[in-house]
Amino acid sequence: MKNTLWKTKLVIIMALVIGSVSCSREKWPGVESIEVSWELVSNNYHDQARVKALFVIENKSDFTLDQENWELYFNQNPRTLIRTNEESRTKVERISGDWYRIIPLDGFSLAPGERVEIIYENHGWWIKESDAPKGLYFVLNDSRKQETIVVVENYTIMPFEREDQILRHRNDYKPMPDPANRYDQNKNLSLLPQDQLLPLVPTPYYMSAVSENVVFIREPIIYYQQGLEFEANYLKRLLEELCNCNISAREGFSGGSYAIDLLVEDISVNGKSSEAYRLTINKDHNITITGSDVAGVFYGIQSLSSLGMSANMTSGGVSLPVVTIEDAPRFGWRGVHVDMARNFHSKESILKVLDIMAWYKLNVMHMHLTEDEGWRIEIKALPELTAVGGQRGHTTKGAPAVHPSYGSGPFPYAEGTFGSGYYTQEDFIEILRYATQRHITVIPEINMPGHARAAIKAMEARYEYFMARGDEAAAEEFRLIDPDETSEYISAQLFDDNVVNVARESAYRFFETVLDEVIAMYKEAGAPLDILHVGGDEVPSGAWTNSPMIDAKMKELPHITKPANMHAYFSERVTEILLARNLKKAGWEEVALKVDQDGQLVPNVAFADGNMIPFVWNNLWGAQDLGYRLANRGFPVVFNHVTAFYLDLAYDNDPKEPGLYWAGFVNQKSPWHYNPFNVFQTTTRDHMWRTVNIEEEYRHMERLNPAARENILGLQIQLWSETIIGPNLLESFLLPRMISFAETAWGPEKSWESMPAGPRYEREVQRQWNIFANTLGARELHRLSQLFGGYHYRVPLPGAIVEDGMLKANIELPGLAIRYTTDGTEPTRHSSLWEGPVAVDAPVIKLRAFDRSGHHSRTVEVSAGS
Repeated sequence: MKNTLWKTKLVIIMALVIGSVSCSREKWPGVESIEVSWELVSNNYHDQARVKALFVIENKSDFTLDQENWELYFNQNPRTLIRTNEESRTKVERISGDWYRIIPLDGFSLAPGERVEIIYENHGWWIKESDAPKGLYFVLNDSRKQETIVVVENYTIMPFEREDQILRHRNDYKPMPDPANRYDQNKNLSLLPQDQLLPLVPTPYYMSAVSENVVFIREPIIYYQQGLEFEANYLKRLLEELCNCNISAREGFSGGSYAIDLLVEDISVNGKSSEAYRLTINKDHNITITGSDVAGVFYGIQSLSSLGMSANMTSGGVSLPVVTIEDAPRFGWRGVHVDMARNFHSKESILKVLDIMAWYKLNVMHMHLTEDEGWRIEIKALPELTAVGGQRGHTTKGAPAVHPSYGSGPFPYAEGTFGSGYYTQEDFIEILRYATQRHITVIPEINMPGHARAAIKAMEARYEYFMARGDEAAAEEFRLIDPDETSEYISAQLFDDNVVNVARESAYRFFETVLDEVIAMYKEAGAPLDILHVGGDEVPSGAWTNSPMIDAKMKELPHITKPANMHAYFSERVTEILLARNLKKAGWEEVALKVDQDGQLVPNVAFADGNMIPFVWNNLWGAQDLGYRLANRGFPVVFNHVTAFYLDLAYDNDPKEPGLYWAGFVNQKSPWHYNPFNVFQTTTRDHMWRTVNIEEEYRHMERLNPAARENILGLQIQLWSETIIGPNLLESFLLPRMISFAETAWGPEKSWESMPAGPRYEREVQRQWNIFANTLGARELHRLSQLFGGYHYRVPLPGAIVEDGMLKANIELPGLAIRYTTDGTEPTRHSSLWEGPVAVDAPVIKLRAFDRSGHHSRTVEVSAGS
């Protein structure tokens, strides 16, 4: 096996550097001095949705770029190309997915000191700096066709400043992201006193009124019931960090003073006896946490620790409220999805996410392990999956290798890039154990039959390796394509070669081989595995339409009359494989749908037996009721609704605010202002920010039957990683929006959820949001700087105007401090504190928001005339 793995790696390395066994840079003097800039010209120049952009290449090297000796490669948020300006004598090509190149045409010549402007047009729009080309590199060819790869070092993204750069097109209704508009958006928020903040987040089901406190003048001892040793030591570590003291933990029960008793008993809260707890702090200096199960004890510990962080530290000791809390989650599934396939996130980053999930009582991590752009889990029987699929580098589209994406650059594992990497089995087992200890279930996703390009390329590398050695049986054993297929399709991410051929028996052999190793890892970790997520989404129209293997298989399956419904055949086969291993199948909503005679996607009730769990993301474009239609027909569902829970979507349309926006924007309020049993009520704007008339737009849509409420297992936020590059961005996309989600997933039903739309409803939403926003600004953000080594979280930008010579400012999360300067310098923690309207006469005022730990927002500027 080791010899085979080594030889396979050699094949991959050769594939990655096809033709690029580099010559010395000495043949290309001054190449590092070539300057490249990129500018978004306009999104609004055409009646159709089109975007125009401009590259400028300035040759400051000592050689001429001609029609044969260079190509410039890059990644960019993929769009369909329309044209390149003829005057440049170049052509911009999209090769695959988000991988592009610029090639010179006949007659091109750029001598030292000259510059060329390359204008290219695309369908769609770009409005973000994160939309700009990334990972630029030249491939230089000498007269002998030997290639040298040079990463572009001098690259500038020109600023997005004009309206036609920031708005998506002429019918974009989203306001410009300037300080004045932010000020207007924040105008209904007000600063509250500390005693009006929520005492705990997420909000418990019941908490007694606090009328007195008890002061602990010495450290308590933790007593725990048998089976709660981890929970006791977890609490011990948290408290020791809070008080900078030593705390003892011992098995047993005290019931006395200066004791924290942890125990499991038969309790129920709000009719729920899973994950429930009762926390009492009495005036006799005793703290008792009683859980309905071990998880309930763990969540009681989180609440006690949160109260401890809010405690008053006096010279006499630690003052805690005398209180009783009875609590249980609203939903049993409170999930966080992390995509580590498109950009890799290290084991350490995932462990840190698990820590903050546990603090806010979230209990499912959905690991998106495989994608077109990467395979991230070691399968020892198929080492090519990580040797090939786990790394990205320069290659050719048809080679058995994975090309650069999302700015990962030409060289695998280059410093500062995140396109290459995978979890060894030891890594994955460690993640499973860590999660299980914190009562978090890990759901693995192995994405098929679409989104499978990395796996396909890996198995083609295996195929070529064994065919070169004359072993056709081994070559075909796990192959995933029909080599004679000529189907034409384009996926959502603009790949045309990412779909597994589901007529191949080897595809199911592949799936079983991967699955059995995943099961073995869970067993070794002692972690539960009841559900496997198979993806199953976005199989593009046209796939399998010209495949001899599919045609032959359909002749054996007379009930399947359309190639598109071979997806349902795949679902049946995979479900059988999973059921044989006592596993349920989860997938994106498409796995529970089929194409009817009219070409419409409808629920496939044949799968509504409880063993298939659709994850419903679409609540736009006429599908606002899809989740209810599935739940009403008996499917257990998880809601991942894009308008509230896709945290990879940008907060707003500020060009410096990274993220996607294909479904609109998701801000701090979005996951909080969500009604799971009436999504129409909180889906009040479309993805273009147009106000939706709820009664008119949704009146014909299907409502959730009361009896089907129990089919909604829970809620899940999504972090897709196209623009999430590195650990800091992973944390700042997640936080603090995850806290708003936790309040919705755990906390009790909000009073406004049962109100009809109207002024009373709007007032109550605003009142409750103001309390929650104040709690975040005054307390929770600061905690993020302290917990588990501290997090890199987003601090919102201030809103500001100058009116009649007076500077007025506000903030999305009241409780944050706004500081400003009038001398052109960047505001610091020591700059002037804005506390109310103040006279200013400087031409430019700079403002930043700060939390108590010193974390701050970006700087905003207003002028005295604004």
